[in-house]
Amino acid sequence: MVDDPDVDDLPEVPSELAREHPSVWEQYNELGAACADAGPIDGETRRLVKLALAIGAESEGAVHSHVRRGLEEGVDPEALEHVALLSIPTLGFPQAMAARSWIGDETE
Repeated sequence: MVDDPDVDDLPEVPSELAREHPSVWEQYNELGAACADAGPIDGETRRLVKLALAIGAESEGAVHSHVRRGLEEGVDPEALEHVALLSIPTLGFPQAMAARSWIGDETE
């Protein structure tokens, strides 16, 4: 069983996974840390890239997560919102507007 206050702050489904399969959750987090440390990209840029990937994957939950974490890390809310605008020519207007809405869920 995972006894971690950060797990308590997760949405229900990943929180359940962390509690039911703590070794999987630990390895998942270690993989994320290893990927983050594998290159020269600074923390704020990494967060914006991960937000863009979440938008491209059409993952509302991941967008919410990356926006929340970005705000906690001090990323300017306007920078987070700019990612949605940048997605217009690549992903299309409807997907960009969905992303803008998901970002707004956390920034408003």
